[in-house]
Amino acid sequence: MSRSVSRSGGGLGLVLALLMLVVGGAATVQAQSSPATETPQEYIQSVVTDTIDAAPYTGALWGIEVINLETDERLFQHNPEHLFTPASNAKLLTAAAALRRLGPSYRYETRLYVDGPVQNGVLRGNLIVRGSGDPTVGGYEQRDDPTSAFRDWADSLKAAGITHIEGDILGDDDPFSDVPLGNGWSWNDVPSSYAAEINGLVFNGNSIDLEVRGRQVGAPGRVTWSPFETDFVRVRNQSRTVPRDTTSDEEYDRPFSENAFTVHSRIHPNEVQEEPLTITEPTKYFTHTLRSVLLREGISVAGRGRDVDETPLKPRYEADSVRRVGTYRSPPLRDIVQTMNHESQNLYAEQLLRTLAVVGPPDTTADDLTEGSAALGALAVRTELSEVGIDTSRVRVVDGSGLSRKNYVRPRAMSRLLTHMWGEAPPDRSTAFYDSLPMGGREGTLEYRFRGGAAAGEARAKTGTLTGASALSGYVNTPRGTPLAFVVFCNHHLADTDEVRAAQDAIVNALAELSL
Repeated sequence: MSRSVSRSGGGLGLVLALLMLVVGGAATVQAQSSPATETPQEYIQSVVTDTIDAAPYTGALWGIEVINLETDERLFQHNPEHLFTPASNAKLLTAAAALRRLGPSYRYETRLYVDGPVQNGVLRGNLIVRGSGDPTVGGYEQRDDPTSAFRDWADSLKAAGITHIEGDILGDDDPFSDVPLGNGWSWNDVPSSYAAEINGLVFNGNSIDLEVRGRQVGAPGRVTWSPFETDFVRVRNQSRTVPRDTTSDEEYDRPFSENAFTVHSRIHPNEVQEEPLTITEPTKYFTHTLRSVLLREGISVAGRGRDVDETPLKPRYEADSVRRVGTYRSPPLRDIVQTMNHESQNLYAEQLLRTLAVVGPPDTTADDLTEGSAALGALAVRTELSEVGIDTSRVRVVDGSGLSRKNYVRPRAMSRLLTHMWGEAPPDRSTAFYDSLPMGGREGTLEYRFRGGAAAGEARAKTGTLTGASALSGYVNTPRGTPLAFVVFCNHHLADTDEVRAAQDAIVNALAELSL
């Protein structure tokens, strides 16, 4: 299957002349030899040595592997068998396993039920939302209109003759376990959006979208949030507008088990700061917001939004008294995986991991591998990796996103996965995997990387960043159109993130200049 990306622009020059200066000139990455006078292997060796031996990376551990996908020849390896924390490169494992196990066309369904009769426009019962783990309700796919699915449901209720709900709006999140965060996540990541709670029901990435606008110096900023400044959360405004010749910053707090935010930001006049901030109790957030939308759409609700686990009711969906009145279907998995990898969206990855523990989960009798758990989802990922020829005794998977530092993978295992997904997987899965990776210099997490370098428009790769850990893995074309798979891991570094990224980019730019 051909996945060549046409080259854009000219005069990029040899990567040997590449000079990268990053923040404050703290790191210099410079290639010093020519691909025209060396074999590809010698050239890669010289570039890698010149790059990773630079002073900023003293003491860091690098793992690198490069494969010619036309010949299956291993062009370069450096510490290929060492274990590395992959950071968000773990999403490549999750994406491949989900595409293999569920298929690119898989869609989530979130279903809306009533559990009582409708008389004269009044539902004599409850409205029940049955979750499936779908991360897309109000998510990236609906970011311009996050409540659109709820308004569609309002239309469905009106079509069913319902203008008043006598009972509550109940959320059933039972497909997933009740563990809200990943194994090994840091408590102080709350309330950052990259650490959103995992749940069988998700709305708006389980976040509110908060905005602070600077006013006159000395005054607090103007704080608003969406959707429609929901009263599901409380916001205390301790922001301050500061002179333009002083530093502005963003700072937000939320106690771990509360939906009360304090805004400590410092902001310049007329500056706008926007930040998604995570909530807790996502099932209640989902049903509370749905209730608010129904009220706005002219459907009155006597009860409130609740988690079905807090009621004595256990819905019997097969009963005659329980009827489906609406369904939200997600985009196909190929689109979900693309969002996950383009944006490095952690919640999407975690929802997929747990979906693998619900839809066709692996057979196991282990007591800790329960349906809907991260541990059972991780077993599903390892099972898929084993089936493509990866030694899973040397792989540890504990979450789907890579936010945990307990994940471990070898460069050799990652390059094997890339090789399989390139040329051995069925075309629909291979294409979905490849398309999920952002293009260098053009989009997603690589939009501002490789610009002006040989790999601009030629590299498709997944980034990964934690403090002291950085990863970049994917594919790149040479000038002759030869596809290469590459893995570049760096752990235990004390350098600035931009310095490590500059080194990774220099290596990949060098690959994009190989005479192959």
